[in-house]
Order: sequence, then C-alpha cells, then structure tokens
Amino acid sequence: MNSDSASGFGTLAIHAGQSPDPTTGAIMTPVFLTSTYVQEAPAVNKGYDYSRSHNPTRTALEQNLAALEGGRFGLGFASGMAAIHCVVNLLQSGDHVIAGNDLYGGTYRLLQTLYRKFGVETTYVDLTDHAQLEGAFRPETKLVMLETPTNPLLRCCDLQAIAAIAKRHGVLSLADNTFATPYLQNPLRLGCDIVVHSTTKYLGGHSDVVGGALITDDEELHKRLMHFQNSCGGTPGPMDCFLVLRGTKTLHVRMERHCENARRIAEWLQQHPKVERVIYPGLPSHPQHELVQRQMRHGGGMVSVELKASVDEAKRVCSSFRVFSLAESLGGVESLVDHPASMTHASIPAAERRAAGLQDGLIRLSVGIEDCDDLIADLDRAIG
Repeated sequence: MNSDSASGFGTLAIHAGQSPDPTTGAIMTPVFLTSTYVQEAPAVNKGYDYSRSHNPTRTALEQNLAALEGGRFGLGFASGMAAIHCVVNLLQSGDHVIAGNDLYGGTYRLLQTLYRKFGVETTYVDLTDHAQLEGAFRPETKLVMLETPTNPLLRCCDLQAIAAIAKRHGVLSLADNTFATPYLQNPLRLGCDIVVHSTTKYLGGHSDVVGGALITDDEELHKRLMHFQNSCGGTPGPMDCFLVLRGTKTLHVRMERHCENARRIAEWLQQHPKVERVIYPGLPSHPQHELVQRQMRHGGGMVSVELKASVDEAKRVCSSFRVFSLAESLGGVESLVDHPASMTHASIPAAERRAAGLQDGLIRLSVGIEDCDDLIADLDRAIG
C-alpha cells in the first residue's frame, strides 16, 4: 500500500510497506531467508545484491516504521544500541555531544566506554531545563541526544523547543521515542532530525525479538546513516523484521490497553501508604503533565515508583510478584518489574545516578495488557 493513500494510524500500521506478495498473493510479507541474489548481469539486479545491504523483508519494515513516524526514510538494525551506534558514527574525534542526564544505561555506556576514548566528549544535562541545554553548547557540539519519556525517571522533554534550540546552533537532534512509540508522539513532526527506536520493546510488543530502527526525513542524512548501517553490519535478520512487522500491526490497540492499565495502576499507587512517589506522565502530579497533554496522545505504559523502604526492601518487593515478572526490557504484552539501580542502569556510577534523581529504591513497572485488577492485586500483595 502507498502510505500516501491513507492517513489513519491503524491503517498505516497494518498496510504501510506491506503490499500482498505479487507472485503468490500472500497477504503477509514473505520472510526472505537469503544471503544473496542472482544478478541479470554484472551490477544489474532487481534492487538487491546482498542481504547485509538490503533485504525485502527489512525493506517492508523500514517503510512501515517510516510511515508510522511520519518520515520518508527508515533503517532497520539488529538492536536499539546498533541504531544509536550508527548515529554516533556520524561524529569524529573532537566532536561534542549534549545528552540527557538520565539517559538509558546502554547509551551512556556506549558514549563513555567507546566514543570517549575516540575523542568524542559528552555533557549530560537536565533537558527539561532549557537554560542548562543552552549553556552546554560549544563550537564543537554536533549532536543533542534525548529520550522522552526518559528511562526510568519518565521525565518528558519538550521536543519542539529542544529541536528548535539545536537547529539554531546548527546541531543535529536525535530523539529516542521507544517509550512513547509513534502512536503516542512523533518527534520528526516536532522538528527533530532523527528518531530512534528499540523495536525490541513496544513495536515488537511480544518479548520475542531484539531490534532497532532509525527514521529521518532528510535524504542526505539518510544516505550517510545508510552508509554506516551497511559498513558496520548491525542489521537485523529477515525473521526478526517479520516479527516486528507482526507487532506493528497491533501497536495502536495494544498501546491503548497499556496506557489504560498504567494510568489505573499509577492512580492506585498514589494512595498506597508505603509509596513515597509515583512517576507517571499521565498523572496531574507529573512535573511536565501540561507538556505531556500537548505532546503525547496518552501517558504511556511505564510507571516508576519510589517506595518508603530500604534498597533491600525494594529488591524484596521486586522478587515477590506473581503476575509481574522480574526482568529487564519492557513494552511486551506481559507486565515486567525492574530495579534499575542493580539491573538496567547498573553501568551508571551510583553517585551519578543519585545526582540525576535515580534513587536506589526506585522500581520500574512495564505495565502489560493483562486484566488490570489482577495487576493491582499483585502489586498490593508484593508491596504488603
């Protein structure tokens, strides 16, 4: 289907990039399990020569995700980190990055343990404070990296304002849209240059695939990114692409349920006597709630909770669930609980975590699409 012929999100999710197979009429995109392609003559082919460079199943996924984000160009990767790595490959020694100070631990690790030794320096600031952002620019700044909502503090950054500030300084902006998904917000439409997703999460949606993606509207930028995608080779296999495509078909209906359950749970947790603080973008108590109402369709499926408890007690709670599963990752149909300080964000030094507001007793809930009453009962039993 030509994405120009429809504008509804659900229609694009199901059809964009996914025409029926012209040979057989199969309605599902074929999984092209091939490494190479027969050529009609030397350098004369049907658009495919080697599957690291291009694969028809991957092409369908890239077109689908581009349509969902309202962009023209998509690129698929073997993981979200491979996608972020591709963007940072645009930089060279001496360049400077501005990043959010509660960035995902894997992104922080990439910047600090790999690119720092190559001479790329990063300054971490609270991107909800635009004065801090403005003060961090240098002549050598080339990239602003942001997540919104952030992981795991669920801070929400003003995409339009940050993109405009970056453009005024002649700097690229990269927005990680994994937590919100293209169903809830669209950074490209708000001025960002590149959107990144871990397709492992909500886009795949079933905890059965690892992948990543980049989307942009800029043709020249797409060509540069595609060069590094092909050169570094962190591309997804066709079966992984098929699984993500299967996931995007139901993204809109799943996200409605994720958000509904998360909102109910956040409201319930606010009343619990053992809860110190509930962080959820959909609550009026969230510091950026007004921005969320302007920028996002709903508050998302992630809830972070600070308990009135010691670190050991928080760990005990995380290990006491029966419906929620203690595991890293997020965005699947099943509910997960994570202790960031000892799991997903353990690579960030404790002092830096705490300074950014990530306390050792915080737990992160990826709220699934189970019956919400069962999830609340599980929380009540585990917290005690």
